[in-house]
Amino acid sequence: MPSVSLTVNGQRHSVEVEGRTLLVELLREQLRLTGTHVGCDTSQCGACVVHVDGESVKSCTMLAVQADGSSVTTIEGLAAADGTLHPMQEAFREYHALQCGFCTPGMVMSAIDLVQKHPQGMTEHEIREGLEGNLCRCTGYHNIVKAIAAAQEVMHGRREALAPAEA
Repeated sequence: MPSVSLTVNGQRHSVEVEGRTLLVELLREQLRLTGTHVGCDTSQCGACVVHVDGESVKSCTMLAVQADGSSVTTIEGLAAADGTLHPMQEAFREYHALQCGFCTPGMVMSAIDLVQKHPQGMTEHEIREGLEGNLCRCTGYHNIVKAIAAAQEVMHGRREALAPAEA
């Protein structure tokens, strides 16, 4: 079996995998990082999004061997060591941008990548278009969009902290 060496959330791992093992399977089943969800197995829902070398990737479409030598960040790797949430996680919490929570890890990971790719900021319409590959069956996206809009201001240094969510 091939061996895969990768850094996940800052920790180095060397794992033997079958050649057909998907990255999401490696993360969930071998490394026990279950925050990355499997929703559809067809790359349609986005629940499995992680960052590979800084880019958002649907981990159900990538073989684990393709991640050999890469740095992977999952939802578990976003918060600081002291437990301080990433600004996007904080915004999702503050703006009630989740209900059942199943899509949330992938949505947060996609949103971070989206914001990083648009340092000038995005309109509500652009945020909605940018989330096209992530499905949420519970929220209707309204609060997700509000959370991303608020987090982008913090992530780009235009605001020090999140403003309290509107009631």
